[in-house]
Amino acid sequence: MTQRPIYLTEEGLKKYQEELEFLRTVRRREVAEALKRAAEVGGTVDNAEYEAAKREQARVEGRILELENLLKTALLIAPGQAGGAVGMGSTVVVEDQHGRRFTYQIVGSAEAEPAKGKISNESPIGRALLGLRPGDIAQAQTPGGVVRLKVLEVR
Repeated sequence: MTQRPIYLTEEGLKKYQEELEFLRTVRRREVAEALKRAAEVGGTVDNAEYEAAKREQARVEGRILELENLLKTALLIAPGQAGGAVGMGSTVVVEDQHGRRFTYQIVGSAEAEPAKGKISNESPIGRALLGLRPGDIAQAQTPGGVVRLKVLEVR
């Protein structure tokens, strides 16, 4: 089965690389030490501290695998590659039907943080904005209803 690429900005790529490095070099060692201490104190049978450390070890190892897979399929996106149209990595200023302005950066789903203005290219608004230029109108069906946005600026 072919995995679809995960789009990341340079900032997002760096963030995930740093998290992976921390988990591999620091957190993995901390969990191993906690396991060792718990086993020395109470053995491995019916030892709640040991079981908690094993669960944490599984969580850390699972996150390491998740990050390795994410980084293996990551495609780096750079702003301004769409020639004036909204594309991956673009920052776009829009105005809704009520005259409110919003600034969004179009990112991959792994980096999306709508509260910080980073929306996924797979979200209804992100999909509706892709390919548009200043002056164009986007219409997106969102859980809150249909949203109309006028593209004011693309960076």
